[in-house]
Formats: sequence, C-alpha cells, structure tokens
Amino acid sequence: MTKPRKPSQPLLGDVDAPIRSKARRRRDPAQPHLLLDPMPARIEPCLAQLKPRPPKGPRWAFAVKLDGYRIVVHIEPSRVRILTRGGHDWTHRFPAIKQAAAWLPVGTAILDGEAVVLDEQGRSDFGLLQQSLGGRGGQLSSDAIFMAFDLLYFDGHDLRNSELDMRRHLLEDLVPAGGQGDIRLSEEIEADGDALLRIACEHELEGIIAKDRNSSYRSGRLGDWLKIKCIQSDGFVIVGYEQSTASFGGIGRLLLAAHKGNELVYVGGVGTGFDERSAVELREQMDKRVIGKPAVDTGRKRNAVFIRPELVAEIEYRAWTHVGKLRHASYKGLRDAADEAEIYDIPFNASRM
Repeated sequence: MTKPRKPSQPLLGDVDAPIRSKARRRRDPAQPHLLLDPMPARIEPCLAQLKPRPPKGPRWAFAVKLDGYRIVVHIEPSRVRILTRGGHDWTHRFPAIKQAAAWLPVGTAILDGEAVVLDEQGRSDFGLLQQSLGGRGGQLSSDAIFMAFDLLYFDGHDLRNSELDMRRHLLEDLVPAGGQGDIRLSEEIEADGDALLRIACEHELEGIIAKDRNSSYRSGRLGDWLKIKCIQSDGFVIVGYEQSTASFGGIGRLLLAAHKGNELVYVGGVGTGFDERSAVELREQMDKRVIGKPAVDTGRKRNAVFIRPELVAEIEYRAWTHVGKLRHASYKGLRDAADEAEIYDIPFNASRM
C-alpha cells in the first residue's frame, strides 16, 4: 500500500494564500513614464589625474584634451538643464547648446562633456570662450559648442556602472561622429599614447586624455581617467597687481599665489596674455576687492595694489624656477566661481619646482 502524499506547498508558502510579488520601488512622480532607474538630479563628475606620460596597453582609449568649461547636459521630459562642474545651472548661458539638446532623438539623457569655442584652426581656446561669455558677468554665449565625451543616463537607464566602451557605443549612436552642430562628439583616437601626445604638442594643443575602457563612471579623481599636458596650465589665485600706465587696464603684472597645504604661497607674476577687453574686465573685478595689506608675502613690490584672494586666473606657463616661481607665464582668462576651478597645490616635499 502506497503512502499518501502530503499536499504540496508552493514556494514554501500557505497553500491557500495568494502568491504575491515584491512591492515595486515607488516611481518618481516627476518622471511618471520611467519604469527603470530614476534620473539623478546631479552627478559629480569623473576627474582626470595629471600624469607625466601616457599609459601603455590596449585598455586605454585616447582623446585630445579640451580647453573650456566642464558641463553636464540633462535632457528631461519637459526641459533641458546645463550644469557646471560645481552644480550651478548655466542653461541660460548656452542657449544654442540647450536647443540642440532638445532636438536630440532621446527622451531622457545625461551627457558629460565640455563647452568650448574653437579657433580658426579648430582648436578649443579658453580665452575665446571667456570672451564669448563676457567674462564673469553672466552673459550668454552664442559661439560655444558642446563636445560630448560620455553618456551617463539614457532613456531610463543609469549607465554609470557600465563599462566606458558600452557608454561610448550608445553615445556615438546619439551624437554621430563628424557632426558640425552645436553638440558634437569628442572622438576617440586610435593611436599610441606617446605618438598622439607628440602630435598634439606639435599642433599646440593642450595635451591628451586617456581613459580606461573597462572602467565604470566614478565621481572624483580616482585614476580611471588621466590627463597628459603639452603645456602647463593651472589655476592660481590673484592676490594683487602692479600698476602701469602703459598697459591695458593699468595692469602691469598680476601677483599670483598657489596652495601649499592650507596656506597660500606667492608664486610670482604674469604680465602677458591680456588684451584690452580682458584687462578692463579683470580690473573691474579686482577694484571691488582691494585691501590694505597683502594676503601673502609677495616681497617688496613697486606700485602694488593688493586684493582679497578670491579671483582664480587660468595661467599657462612653461616651467618653474629653482626658487618656486612661474617661468614664461601667460594669462589665459578668469575662471568663474561656479566652475569651481582648482587652485594649483604645491607638494610639501617640493623644495625645487
């Protein structure tokens, strides 16, 4: 005689209880049509580490380093937002980029890239971008274009955990190579890193960028992206200026400082790179910040005016002197506070630059 079988217990639950799936994650009411990943309001950017030489190996993808403002374009169901690296909304300052983003064939997306103005040779030029934006006055730019180099969110999918190669594949479908509109693809270049750097330097470009093809998108400076420069260009705090009746804006030379730990250290001056427009705009900004005593020890200076250390200038230079001063420096433009430009940080163990 066979033994009677016990009733089955589907999924180890009560036989009479209905089988229920787990509750769905609540949807964002502002995004009623997205069934997948909620769209981030803001993403901290991935930043490149400075290296003296390009990396080796097939895992690295290379591109030309751009010289502009880092921005992220958010394409949402009912609007487009353009955010700076520091999270400030600059949508109103780039109307052409905003319109071009609205025309892209996508419902929702977040594109990472750089706002640039190109010179006659097709090179990005920070000084031209500053002129286009009217300095720090908050004017809009009709000349800036957006060079897209990464796709972080695409039609309901958060791509930050995907490999760079996959993100680039989707980006190239959205922003095809070779376009001439206000949103263009920053193209990867198949080349040996050393050879590409040499060519970039011969063409007087800023340098090159190397990115780990297998890396996810991680905010911060973690080594997934590297930058290798042809010409040194960094941010320095303006602590004053020497007056001159023979120079644009009455500026003979800017007095500059860099960080060393939590302190500012004087690193010399710069007296070239100004035109009449940039000098007048810079003088207006400095005149609002005049103080009686210098914020750092600049040594004895003739006809010097000292200001609060609030303005950050982008300075191009060739090298450092043995006493820690900039050599062959040239003024490129004034960084906007919303860009959160980095100030050069002098290493503590640097006895000679």
